[in-house]
Amino acid sequence: MVSQSSELTRKKRVDWHNSREGKTYTQVPVETLDHDFPSAGEGKLIPHGIYDVVRNEGHLNLNTSHDTSEFCCDSIAHWWELYGSKNYQNATSLLILCDGGGSNSSRSHLFKKALIELAEKLRLEIRVAHYPPYCSKHNPIEHRLFAHVTRACQGVVFHSVAIAKQFMQKAKTNTGLKVTVDVLTEIYETGKKCTADFIQNMQIIRDEYLPKWNYRVWLHA
Repeated sequence: MVSQSSELTRKKRVDWHNSREGKTYTQVPVETLDHDFPSAGEGKLIPHGIYDVVRNEGHLNLNTSHDTSEFCCDSIAHWWELYGSKNYQNATSLLILCDGGGSNSSRSHLFKKALIELAEKLRLEIRVAHYPPYCSKHNPIEHRLFAHVTRACQGVVFHSVAIAKQFMQKAKTNTGLKVTVDVLTEIYETGKKCTADFIQNMQIIRDEYLPKWNYRVWLHA
């Protein structure tokens, strides 16, 4: 069995036209809001990141809809189809390390439902290992990818998705980090629920060690 190691997490949403920490150089004055109130922003941007710890490559998918489990798994599928399947042609399984909350919460049945659909779509066994609550700072994606994306965007006011994409894909390090950015335009609905039948029969095999945080998706033959 060949497993491909990747990191999965989500950066906090960004609201349009709000001020950002840091300095940037411009030829003309830039107007921005001086208080970071979500209600004052004109729209929002939700980046979802995937970090390949083997190749030191990061990929961000941007969306202006909602942060949902479907968006999370669509982001993984998009990365796999563009990059993962080419870099790991003999892979039969995918290892995903992710935080314990948010759209990929260890307690979310919707996330597990989306994972099952993802496994069927990619024809891969998917193994998931969640970081315990309050331990997301130990997730390598935070300091190997998102820290450098944040640095690349310091002082930049996001007036559009194009501007956000332009600066995010400039993130790099002396150790050779490469970052690619795409935009997913799908609309993701919130408030969905899983049926009692799915919860009772979901194709999830839990590990003996810390079964709430470690499990794999059972793939149909």
